[in-house]
Amino acid sequence: MLTDKFGRQITDLRVSVTDRCNFRCIYCRASEPENYQPPEHLLSWPELERLCGILGRLGLRKIRVTGGEPLVRPGVEEFIARLAALGLYDDIAITTNGYTLAEKAPTLKAAGLNRVNVSLDSLRPERFDRITRTRGALKRVLAGIEAAQAGGLDPVKVNAVIVRGFNDDEISDFARFARHRGLVMRFIEFMPLDADHIWDRTRVVPAAEMRRGLEAAGLPLEELPRHYASETALRYRFADGGPGEIGLVAPVSEPFCGKCSRIRLTADGKIRTCLFSQFDHDLRGLLRAGAPESEVTAEVERIVEMKEDGHHINDPDFVPPNRTMVFIGG
Repeated sequence: MLTDKFGRQITDLRVSVTDRCNFRCIYCRASEPENYQPPEHLLSWPELERLCGILGRLGLRKIRVTGGEPLVRPGVEEFIARLAALGLYDDIAITTNGYTLAEKAPTLKAAGLNRVNVSLDSLRPERFDRITRTRGALKRVLAGIEAAQAGGLDPVKVNAVIVRGFNDDEISDFARFARHRGLVMRFIEFMPLDADHIWDRTRVVPAAEMRRGLEAAGLPLEELPRHYASETALRYRFADGGPGEIGLVAPVSEPFCGKCSRIRLTADGKIRTCLFSQFDHDLRGLLRAGAPESEVTAEVERIVEMKEDGHHINDPDFVPPNRTMVFIGG
C-alpha cells in the first residue's frame, strides 16, 4: 500500500479531466475572464489512463472523476469504460454539476460508473441562476438527478456548499428534498477556494449549526457509523426512520486531516497531496519524456512521502492554495 510519513494509507484518487465548466459557481470560479489552460497543457485520455493504472497498481482503490465539469470533455464515457477495464478500482464515481447528466447517465452506467455526486446549491430557480451564473439550468440538474437514480447510479449524493447569506436558509428544504427523493444530501462548509476571494469566516456555517437548524425545523437526526475511517462526511439518518440520508462535511470547523487517504491528479498532470497544498508535483513532464513505470512510481512514492499533516485553515498564518477549485478538481 502507498503510505505517507504519518502512516496514513493512500487509497482514494480524485482525477480531474478538464478545467472547463459550463457553470461559474461563486465558490469556485471567477466571473471573468475565461482563463482556461491551453488544450496541449492538459493530459490526453491515454496519459490519464496510464497514470490511473500506475496509481491503481500502487494500491489506490477508489477513484472519482472530476473537473471543472467532467461531462463537458468529449470522451469521458469511454474513459470511464477504460478505468473499469483496468480492474484495479473497487469504486468508480464522478462529480458533476448535473447539467447534461439526464442524457449521459445510461451510457455512464453501462461504461462501469458506480456512483455519482451532483452539485446543487439551491432549489430556488432564481437563486440557482445567481449562484451558478447561468440561466434556467435548475430543471436540467433535477432531471439529471432523477435519471441517475432511475439508472442505478446508487447511491446518488447531492452536494450543497452552504454559504451564509447565500443559501443557508435552504438547509431544511434540502433535507426534505432528500427525504422525498431518497437521496444522500451532503452539506459542505464553505472553504477558501473561490476565485473571487469572497471567503471569510463570517460566511462559514459550521456543521454543528446546520444540525441544530435541522433539529429546530422538526428534522431530528441520528448519527450513523462511517463506512470507513477516512470518510469525510459525518453521516446521519432521519430519527423517524424516513428515507434519505444527511451528510455534514466540516473541513473548517471539524477538520478530518488525521485520517486523510486522498491525493489529487489535476487535468494538467500535477499531483496535489492536499486540497490546500501550496505546491504542485508534476507528472506530465515524466510521461511526455517517456519515463518507464518504475520511474513514475518512484516519483509518486516520493511525493506522497511529503503529504502534509493537515490543511491548517484555522492557523493564524493560513495562506489559501495557489489554485482555485476549478483548477484543482472537486
